[in-house]
Amino acid sequence: MPTRIFFPISLILEILALVVVCQSCTWLEPPVEAGAVLFQDDFSRVASGWDRYMDDTYITDYAEKAYRIGIFTPETSAWARPHLEFSDVRIQVAATKVDGSDNNVFGVLCRYQDAQNFYFFLISSDGYSGIGVYKDGVESLLSGDSMLPSESIFQGSTTNNIQAGCIGDELTLHINGVQEVQVQTTEWSQGDVGLIAGTYTQPGTEILFEKFSVLKP
Repeated sequence: MPTRIFFPISLILEILALVVVCQSCTWLEPPVEAGAVLFQDDFSRVASGWDRYMDDTYITDYAEKAYRIGIFTPETSAWARPHLEFSDVRIQVAATKVDGSDNNVFGVLCRYQDAQNFYFFLISSDGYSGIGVYKDGVESLLSGDSMLPSESIFQGSTTNNIQAGCIGDELTLHINGVQEVQVQTTEWSQGDVGLIAGTYTQPGTEILFEKFSVLKP
């Protein structure tokens, strides 16, 4: 006849309590340290999630370890995104004008809600910068009445390193390691990130973006 082993009720309750605690621990995630990479893309894989589109107005697509935004018409903006969502971030990218007028704009997006609502950080190949917002489809600058001159921008076809901070209610633009613009706003606390380029009265600009990173601030 097999021997029956009886455990005290108190011991059983202690074991059950440990099981519950351990199960709860599986839901806890370690905090992400400042500077940690949340998302990174060198655009070497065309399946990494960015928009791919072309018509008579603009193109947004991968281009041999870079991402290309080309604008063919005047007074036109185009953007692309990886279809992700973040809260507070620092965005970094290297951007180069490879064709078209220096009278252009290009940069990054953060807290993208939809095609009519997001923040943008821009520089131009002729040396201007600014931070702005699309709100209900209406574009406006937050950093001033117009784009601001910036000595930190490498003009023409030289590569510029752009860093945008979206942290709490502060939006900050660094260009080649120098802080140029900072504004405060409270429209959105999270959203997608992305790339943007645009033209003014002169048609045609082509920007190549490389080494896109989203970091924990």
